[in-house]
Amino acid sequence: MATKFVIQQPQPVKSAIESDQWSTGICDCCEDLGECCCGFWCFPCYACKTARDFGECLCLPLLDAFNGVIPAVSLSMRVAVRERYGIKGSICKDCLYSSFCICCSWCQIAREMKARTQNVTLINAKPVSLVTSHLA
Repeated sequence: MATKFVIQQPQPVKSAIESDQWSTGICDCCEDLGECCCGFWCFPCYACKTARDFGECLCLPLLDAFNGVIPAVSLSMRVAVRERYGIKGSICKDCLYSSFCICCSWCQIAREMKARTQNVTLINAKPVSLVTSHLA
């Protein structure tokens, strides 16, 4: 007589955050002090790293140095993050944060990406057929 075993594979885990709000506030730098310090002490490098992590060109944030009052790349990144994750907001707030709180804005973007991105490890096991025989 053969005994059958059913092996259930682990399923991918969805991100725990599915809110239409930012997971942290614009001034919640204490949520991740390492990110905040990096953003404050080496802002150009931090913005470039965050843009690359988002899937954009590494040097894209450096173009903000050639803009006028409103940093277009920072504003665009903020809008793109809101769109990707379905976060409610307005272009007016994005413009204000990007213009007057640029470092805090990039830190918030990085925290949001970290909070909404969750690595999934899938383990595939080969199907196993176990047969036991009873000798009587």
